[in-house]
Amino acid sequence: MADPFSDDPEFVPLTRIQVLVAMGITAVVLLVVSKLWVKFGAGLMLPIAWSSEHALLGVGLGIGITLASSVIYALWSEYRQSADYYLQLVLKPLVFPDIIWLGLLPGLSEELLFRGVMLPTFGLDTAGILFSSLCFGMLHLSSFKQWSYVVWATAIGGVLGVSALMTNNLLVPILAHITTNFISGCLWKWRGFKDDVA
Repeated sequence: MADPFSDDPEFVPLTRIQVLVAMGITAVVLLVVSKLWVKFGAGLMLPIAWSSEHALLGVGLGIGITLASSVIYALWSEYRQSADYYLQLVLKPLVFPDIIWLGLLPGLSEELLFRGVMLPTFGLDTAGILFSSLCFGMLHLSSFKQWSYVVWATAIGGVLGVSALMTNNLLVPILAHITTNFISGCLWKWRGFKDDVA
């Protein structure tokens, strides 16, 4: 795949180790914040309960988010540029097995914090969904040039929040998040692999 960012002086490519370490550290920090929030805050957390129906709902929602992202990617040039920048930075150095970590680490840690702890703390209502979604979107802000990626992440945070609220089960947004990250990561890596081979 041609590197559209090779001439961008602000783009500093990361190594595979840097990306994996950053994902690991971020996941640990978010998990620690979640645990401390529950322990010293309101003590509220949405439950995680296994249910095959909710598992299928989560995976189906993740597939739906991935399809919606593909449509937005095709139609909105600012989002496409932001997504390409983010994916180039995070995914390019990774190898295919690393995509498993890309799905699991953010899917678990981000959902525990934003939907598991933040949402019940700020209210199991529209205001709680909006606030936790905005915080989730801001987590994805790497630079102000990436504003459209933040808008998309905020909207997806809202969808994940609604799914958590409707099912009262954190399993649904966790599996949706993992599925979305995994499928999107594989598709992006596969597209790059095909471009490199061609």
